[in-house]
Amino acid sequence: MAAFDDPAFDSHERVVFCHDASTGLKAIIAIHSTALGPAAGGTRLWSYANDDEALHDVLRLSQAMSYKNAMAGLKFGGGKAVIIRTPDFAGTDAVFERYGEFIDQLDGDYVTAEDVGMSVEIMEKVARRTQYIAGLSRQAGRAGGDPSPNTAFGIFKGIESAVKYKLGRDSLAGLKVAVQGVGNVGYHLCKLLHEADAGLIVADMDPQRVRRAMDEFGASSVPLDDILAQKADVVAPCALGAIINQRSIGGLETTIIAGGANNQLETSEDGQRLHDAGILYAPDYVINSGGIINVASEYLGDTTETEVLERTAQIGGRLMEIFEESAASDRPTNEVADEMARRIIASAA
Repeated sequence: MAAFDDPAFDSHERVVFCHDASTGLKAIIAIHSTALGPAAGGTRLWSYANDDEALHDVLRLSQAMSYKNAMAGLKFGGGKAVIIRTPDFAGTDAVFERYGEFIDQLDGDYVTAEDVGMSVEIMEKVARRTQYIAGLSRQAGRAGGDPSPNTAFGIFKGIESAVKYKLGRDSLAGLKVAVQGVGNVGYHLCKLLHEADAGLIVADMDPQRVRRAMDEFGASSVPLDDILAQKADVVAPCALGAIINQRSIGGLETTIIAGGANNQLETSEDGQRLHDAGILYAPDYVINSGGIINVASEYLGDTTETEVLERTAQIGGRLMEIFEESAASDRPTNEVADEMARRIIASAA
């Protein structure tokens, strides 16, 4: 496992490998940048084929968090962590408490919250051993709790902007949206889309999640492997990353990609492929930043729940700026967004 040789290594400030034999904990914390403030980003609990895959994932995710926090105007740098779900992973209180101790050893350079595989209940256990944490139980009138509803709200506002820019429509009514992944974020996004009278096509590896979306929102379903190729006005990836690539792009029958998954593009060149194909891509770390806006507000204690929603609604305007610059410069949206984010971080550094 050579962090410096991994293609996702991007001058990361620190990569910490955490292991505790007594609990079985294996985790990696990656701090990409603290130029704007403490590195903030969620903790992911996931089964990886090997440790190198886990390292690559956390390096990519932490870099994306630097860009996400910069574009969201937050006083945070970028970091991420993964807890490796080994075949004998127990998920005991002791595991998560020990993980909290590792976070605490970083003295506030890394602030975490829940990501895929985690929950408010688990984060409460982590918080027994560290104060550098958010995503805890909500207090009345304040930001907090599960950030996924706010993530979904930001994606919804981003879809509205993409539809207005690409299709010239002020309403989502009657449009068809294909949602890949209807877990926490995808479910809440489907609810908002349904309330806006959009038609839904859904897919998920969990058939119970699919059934819930069908029962509650009148969604139709397709096999998971077919969802990206649906003929839809918008395709919204809300599962794991690297699914927009040279193989999948050729089968797309949409003009808008706008969803909540992190690192949707397998490579940066895939952004150019979408641009050349006339498909508008909403850069994932911009459109899905509602969750970290909620987490940052909870951690700093500087905003109310209403103010968090107002900040999150600004995602649509930021995306519109990216879309317009992309068209003016004839460059892919991911390249434009990356350049904007790097400029913000460099100015702070």
